[in-house]
Parts: sequence; structure tokens; C-alpha cells
Amino acid sequence: MTDFHTHILPGIDDGSQDLEETRRLLVQEMQQGVTRILATPHFYAGRDTEEHFFRKRERALRSVREALAADKDTTKEETAREGDRPGPETEGRGRLPEIRAAAEVYYFPHMGEADILPRLCMEGGNLLLLEMPFVQWTESMYRDVERILRKQKLTVMLAHVERYWEFQRDKGVWNAVFDLPVYPQINAGSLLRFRSRGFVLKFLRAGHQVLLGSDCHHSEYRPVNLAAGREVIRKKLGEGVLKEMDLLGEELWEHAGK
Repeated sequence: MTDFHTHILPGIDDGSQDLEETRRLLVQEMQQGVTRILATPHFYAGRDTEEHFFRKRERALRSVREALAADKDTTKEETAREGDRPGPETEGRGRLPEIRAAAEVYYFPHMGEADILPRLCMEGGNLLLLEMPFVQWTESMYRDVERILRKQKLTVMLAHVERYWEFQRDKGVWNAVFDLPVYPQINAGSLLRFRSRGFVLKFLRAGHQVLLGSDCHHSEYRPVNLAAGREVIRKKLGEGVLKEMDLLGEELWEHAGK
């Protein structure tokens, strides 16, 4: 299972603030059977210099990988101790996840022409996690997404699509964007809230190929919740939807951009 949206790297954004919090989040990931994690710290063009962002990300990622390598046995023991409660997802528990760096890139005007985008994709691939604006989408936004796909030939995953719907009074651009070969990413937590669950289930029933992410920031107030979200999908839509989702996730993880 893959968590396609996390703020698990320490000290780089509003997610985990230190290595110990990262370890707690990793324990939650392993308890829930997650074996692949896309680390997606926020990137805001103009707010931080590009090289500063990449230095921070590399430093944080290196610290996590070194800690996991040095503390492998302790992490497994902690997972087994805290994860003995029965749950719907058991495959992969106690197995250290593979972590790849990427970024949650907030939309900026003319980003379809920006040279930096390939460097913000998933390590070893061309998968870009794009956060759209929380406003009515416009034709120029649509054209930028199209250029990212057609001109830069990147694979676009739209972050937490359930959070944009209420801003789209005119659904024309929304529909046009989802007519493009983009992959919607849904936050598992949205399936646990009555207000957003209905939209997500309707979106899934419409046949969209969706990827799940926890968008985890903190082990207590924004935790990893993939198992609970998946259980809602299983009960409402059936195991087949989850299998299709997992197959898509494996395909993108292994082949996007290679």
C-alpha cells in the first residue's frame, strides 16, 4: 500500500517538526500496512528559494533514512507492540517503508513553462503532486495544467481534490481539468467526515481513478488514517475499488517517468 501524500519529513514545513515525531508517524504507517511513502513537503514558488528548498529536503530525507537504518530493530519492536490491535490492513506491518522524496507544489501562474517542475517530481520518476488554488479555477489555470502534461510530459496528481469543490461555482474548468489525464488524490480523512464523505463516494462512483494519501502532519492531530479511510471505501463500494486503486498506485510508483 502506498501513502501518496505526507508531511513526514522533519523540520521542513508545517508537518513533522523533529525526527521523533517522524518516527511516530512511520510507526502509524507500518501499523496500517503502508510499505511505500511519498514524502511531499510544501513548495511555494517565491516564498522560498529553489536551492534552499532542495537542501532542506535532502537534509531531512537523509536524517530519516539514516535513523531508520540505524534503528531498524527498535522500530519493528515498537510497531509490533503498538500495533497488536486488530485492523483491516495487515499486509506490510512491521516492514520498514520505502520513502521517496517529492513535493506538494502549490499552483503559480505560468507554471506550465517552469523549468523547476521536473526536480519537484517523485524521485526516479515524473509524478508531480500539484496543489490547486482554493478559488474558482480559471481558463489560465487549466492551460497551465495542460502544458505540464503535454509540453513538460509530467504525470500530474492533483492533491486532495475534495477540498476544491466548494469553490467551483462554475464547474466548466473543473470538468475540463478532469477530462485531462490527471490522477486525483483523495485524503483518507475526508472519508471519515460526514461533510466530505458524500462528495468523495460520488466522485469514486463516477469512475475516477483515485489515489489515496493521509496528508499526515502529526501523529495526534493529523495522523496517518489510510486504514480507516480504506475501510469506508470497502464497506460502501467494495473490495474491487481498493484493488484497482492499489494496482494504479503500484504502477505509478514503479513506472511513472521511467
